Amino acid sequence: MRSGLCSIVGRTNVGKSTLLNALVGAKVAIATPVPQTTRHALRGVLHRDDAQVVFVDTPGLHKPRTLLGSRLNDLARDQLGGVDVVVFVVDGAAGVGQGDRFIARLLGRGPPVLAVCNKIDRLGRARQLPQLERLAGLGDWDEIVPVSAATGDGVDLLAGLIVDRLPEGAAYYPAGQVSDQPRELLVAEVIREKAITRARQEVPHSIAVVVDEIAPGERDDVLVVSATIYVERDSQKGIVVGAGGASLRDVGAEARPELECALGSRVWLDLRVKLAKEWQGDPKKLQRLGY
Repeated sequence: MRSGLCSIVGRTNVGKSTLLNALVGAKVAIATPVPQTTRHALRGVLHRDDAQVVFVDTPGLHKPRTLLGSRLNDLARDQLGGVDVVVFVVDGAAGVGQGDRFIARLLGRGPPVLAVCNKIDRLGRARQLPQLERLAGLGDWDEIVPVSAATGDGVDLLAGLIVDRLPEGAAYYPAGQVSDQPRELLVAEVIREKAITRARQEVPHSIAVVVDEIAPGERDDVLVVSATIYVERDSQKGIVVGAGGASLRDVGAEARPELECALGSRVWLDLRVKLAKEWQGDPKKLQRLGY
């Protein structure tokens, strides 16, 4: 049996989290159209008869504008070492650019790198070849793989190429476990995903979620989840709450089915919105919010 670690790296919004979910075959990372959605190094586990691959999804590398952005970049760079394989993802639909060149230089000499041109479902075949050639020009990659994480095209091929490069070894996790996220982080991420998709303009980057408590309800089959959504400005609080609390209720309604599936119980969700002024640049607030 083969087993090992594989980091998924790339700039923001290239589809790393969607690719992780496709490789694992389950939703272990939230994914939105908003750049810099991923804020933690999340692990997802692929189980095969002949192998176990532990994937590490990293925050997108970008030009930081806040202390939070700098910390996310540091976190992503930290995941480049100590792994057996690196999957370097670019957005084929948007085109290979300067940000991809910067990351390619960071990879340098180290573990084998599989370069993935994602979102090929948005490209005709005539447009795929130039992007693959540009990707090839960024480095001396072990393989270049065209993939659509959204449709699954090329995902099985990529998984096989990763497994081929893993060492012989025992499994890290028991069969059936697809992630090692703490329960509170999983719950917070689901709520943040729903809040982000309902926010607009600059608000998504200002949203953080902290789970205050997960406790048994009055009935045995119910868990009470209390969570706080933090924003940076009063105007953002109004957007997240919505007129008469409508937007906040919608966030709860959309999050609840996923939480019930993840927690294996019916969920009573208690959400509130609080102000944490300019938290993205405040070290103490970042620590309190889990960053």
